[in-house]
Amino acid sequence: MEIILFFTECELLSGCQNVQIHKDYIFDYLHKWFTMKPIPEAAGTYPFIGNALQFKSNAGDFFRQIEDLTRDFKDAPLFKIWIGPVPLVILFHAENTILTNTVHMEKAYLYQFLHPWLGTGLLTSTGSKWRQRRKMLTPTFHFSILTDFLEVMNEQADILVKKLEKKAGKGEFDCFSHITLCALDIICETAMGKKVYAQSQSDSQYVKSVYKMSDIVSRRQRSPWFWVDFVYNYFGEGREHDKTLKILHSFTHNVIKERAEIVSNADEDRDRDSEQSPKKRQAFLDMLLKTTYEDGTRMSHQDIQEEVDTFMFRGHDTTAASMNWAVHLLGSHPEAHGKVQQELQEVFGASDRPTTMEDLKKLKYLECVIKEALRLFPSVPFFARSIGEDCNINGFTVPKGANAIIVTYALHRDPRYFPEPNDFRPERFLPENSVGRPPYAYVPFSAGLRNCIGQRFALMEEKVVLASILRNFNIEACQEREDLRPVGELILRPEKGIRIKLEKRKTQT
Repeated sequence: MEIILFFTECELLSGCQNVQIHKDYIFDYLHKWFTMKPIPEAAGTYPFIGNALQFKSNAGDFFRQIEDLTRDFKDAPLFKIWIGPVPLVILFHAENTILTNTVHMEKAYLYQFLHPWLGTGLLTSTGSKWRQRRKMLTPTFHFSILTDFLEVMNEQADILVKKLEKKAGKGEFDCFSHITLCALDIICETAMGKKVYAQSQSDSQYVKSVYKMSDIVSRRQRSPWFWVDFVYNYFGEGREHDKTLKILHSFTHNVIKERAEIVSNADEDRDRDSEQSPKKRQAFLDMLLKTTYEDGTRMSHQDIQEEVDTFMFRGHDTTAASMNWAVHLLGSHPEAHGKVQQELQEVFGASDRPTTMEDLKKLKYLECVIKEALRLFPSVPFFARSIGEDCNINGFTVPKGANAIIVTYALHRDPRYFPEPNDFRPERFLPENSVGRPPYAYVPFSAGLRNCIGQRFALMEEKVVLASILRNFNIEACQEREDLRPVGELILRPEKGIRIKLEKRKTQT
């Protein structure tokens, strides 16, 4: 341990960069320390190591520590903690938003631990590269393209329903993995044009590696003594990290290579016979392979892999978690459950036809349920920005280079904007009840210029899958809210899954 602390201290003093210790870094650290001194802080803060030693290593316990801190400081406009030499300003009030300020658009230091996996794609890139990528990728989420994805969502939701039929009437079970694997099948086919059959082959290496890498990265973010690559590789999970990374990158690399050949051949066939060639379903990857920069050059395979890996990471786990929370909440609240099924009856009647885009527009109450589930259990429980210049937040100076953490889990529980905030009330999101609510009181998809580019895709998928489940089954939750114990890693998950009972619905007429 002494060896680890020695190397860690050297790295931390250098501003967490692999360079020699220099007086400028010490000066910068001391400048932040004294400038931020007036900001309320968590107890047990020590120079250079900050609060790191008091943080729990278990993800669930760590998340509850953050919960407790936001309650302890509920009357303060902000507070601070230090992870090693990195200061984190914790924000959870709608008035304190930094999301609209373009100066504070850079992602915080902790995102760098995603770089080996995601490179510098849309989630992790900064500056001109981010602006260029955002401009290029926005058209890939056009309404007409999302309509093409609807077919995949319906197909995979139908597979999920058939799996759940085997559980109906047979007592309680954990539905978390069932819904998560459905979301993974959807994202693989829409993002990469690749069927991975996760719902029938849940033991595949790729499926396991996606979850494993998320856990590995989250643990490293909480452990500043492992921020140094040398220490991490020899004393931490470095080898396991690299092994898992190899599986993930090998899979997406091969898919990109295969898909590039398919797209190239399809273009040739279309050129030969444009009228008779049937329209083929396009994946996100297909569009990336055809996307060009402003100078006319195409994206490299490395550029494409960054975005595909990012979409795979952010596009399935977040949606899967949100759907699971919604299932629990509906199973715990019969009145809301009944209202959703009544709405589905009005839209679909006794038909078992697939969901259409027109149907989705009519599912107003189901959308309120999804939004309320995201309020109570935001898929991303906190996200971070780097402060781009000295700024003043409610009378406190926050220096350039500090990191701001927006705790959405606490932000969404502000009783000023959500009375009795722990209650599940989908009606909060009816248009007449949303009037006057500050736009930054509810940010499940972040907000501002760096908001989630795929939020329409996510809401569409959730509506399709949840509608399919509720058209076929009645849900009964088998856990109390306090038994769920949210785990705030990269994604907010229930520590012990989502246990429910299903009853097959009688045909409605």
